[in-house]
Amino acid sequence: MAKQHESLPLRSHPMDPLASPAHGWFPAPPPPIYCCTLTPALVAKAREELQEKPEWRLRDVQALRDMILKEQPNLRTRLDDAFLLRFLRARKFDYDRALELLLNYHAGRKAWPEVFQDLKPSTVKHVLDLGFLSVLPHPDPSGRYILCLQPGKWKPNDYPFVDNVRALYLTLEKLIQPEDTQVNGIVILADYTGVGMSQASNPGPFLAKKVVSILQDGFPIRIKAVNIINEPRIFKGIFAIIKPFLKEKMAERYVLHGSDVRSLHRNIPPTVLPGQYGGSAAHLDMSAWSRMLLDCEEEFIVEFCQPDPLEGVVLPEDMLLEGEAGGGPEEDPFRAVRSQLYYCY
Repeated sequence: MAKQHESLPLRSHPMDPLASPAHGWFPAPPPPIYCCTLTPALVAKAREELQEKPEWRLRDVQALRDMILKEQPNLRTRLDDAFLLRFLRARKFDYDRALELLLNYHAGRKAWPEVFQDLKPSTVKHVLDLGFLSVLPHPDPSGRYILCLQPGKWKPNDYPFVDNVRALYLTLEKLIQPEDTQVNGIVILADYTGVGMSQASNPGPFLAKKVVSILQDGFPIRIKAVNIINEPRIFKGIFAIIKPFLKEKMAERYVLHGSDVRSLHRNIPPTVLPGQYGGSAAHLDMSAWSRMLLDCEEEFIVEFCQPDPLEGVVLPEDMLLEGEAGGGPEEDPFRAVRSQLYYCY
């Protein structure tokens, strides 16, 4: 067993929150030694929705830790309580499914190196400055932070689409740190204002499948709703590409509002929305989330800029994204659906 633990220093424990920049509107990273930060109401919610029993919490974490050390002794992964709890909560404390999610989490990095290599906020500063994504400063009444995406701000000639995925992944990593988010989940608000054929046809179904696969099966976060607003007619074609890769439960969580803000308000109350979406909250400062991530540069360097965690690990043949082949640059990965997009456009 001692030999198994020798590899652990290759992956870090959480950073000391006192060493991280303070942001009043978003929680600091968890402390190195786990201490539950859930309110009594959230403890009750976790018990009801996630099968989390406070009296068995650390026992369950230890059980998952033992499984990792026994079944994947070469895996360079964090084994601290706070980190493993993310995976247990995301899979309702089913040990086997939590371990599968953890392996998928690392397999996604190996399968998509152009996303995860040298992954840190400074390398996607151009995406953050553009305002492609942000996080609203106030959670909704259910305690869920709202991730706001504006894909119409991105132009394919500006930079590769994969940079958007990198910024999205860093944002999810930050959002999942607080225990509140692990229990409550998040809500996505996607504003498709300005999206045209160039944006819609650029990623292609292969990249769309990889993004969806990571979000559904390779990241320990609960996406409770995806609200689409100001979608153009072309969105029917975009969704036709995404939907085959969505699980039924996730597909049902997509809500299309068009330009009807009253419809949006039935899902996200106007008290947490900025004026541009008919809300009463302060104007959305797109630079606030950018500053949040950039201030955490060192934290992400420790987390991601390390040796390959799967080096020497043998994964099941059906592991997430393994064995998939993407088309070369000379291929058109969009042939099968391009005619449908043009029809919708």
